[in-house]
Amino acid sequence: MYVPPAFREDDPSELRRIMREARLSTLVTATTEGLIATPLPLILDEGEGEHGVLHGHLAKANPQWKLPASGEALVIFSGPDAYVSPSWYPSKREHGKVVPTWNYVAVHAYGQPEFFDDEARLLEAVTRLTNLHEQPRAAPWSVTDAPEAFIKAQLKGIVGLRLPITRIEGKRKMSQNRNADDRDGVAEGLLASDEASDQVVSRLIPRQR
Repeated sequence: MYVPPAFREDDPSELRRIMREARLSTLVTATTEGLIATPLPLILDEGEGEHGVLHGHLAKANPQWKLPASGEALVIFSGPDAYVSPSWYPSKREHGKVVPTWNYVAVHAYGQPEFFDDEARLLEAVTRLTNLHEQPRAAPWSVTDAPEAFIKAQLKGIVGLRLPITRIEGKRKMSQNRNADDRDGVAEGLLASDEASDQVVSRLIPRQR
């Protein structure tokens, strides 16, 4: 990922927060049949390894896990993003030398994926991921709510994924390369948008007031 110095995000705690909040990531591997990408919900175990370990699963029918990967796998986590109109820059009125851009947050995590079909490990992976997303609900669903035989049958249709992160890149492009007045203009423009995602990005832009 191309990361100019002004947009680099190196804070480990912030990188982990972005990954957790992304909820859905994309697993990308390079194979002899070309690039393969699969959208996946993953859980980050921050207590394992230097950068953490990603856990999840994918369909057994998905060919991605069967094809040997060339080099590292890439997992893409996308955070908040928004279109930035040049009309929001006060500098537009001064010289007009402005163009549209896009503000966004992204983390790229790399590592060697391990795929497995051991039933006990699969059940643990599915249970951890389920609990993570059910926990905030008023009446959380549990894997044990379903018949045991049914769950065993479902596990036969998936393979587990364990990916120790060997390196990680973070990018937070939030108009840091603009002057303070332009940043304020972008923040106000996004805040006035009807799109909830635009309003989220507005709050991430460094402000002078």
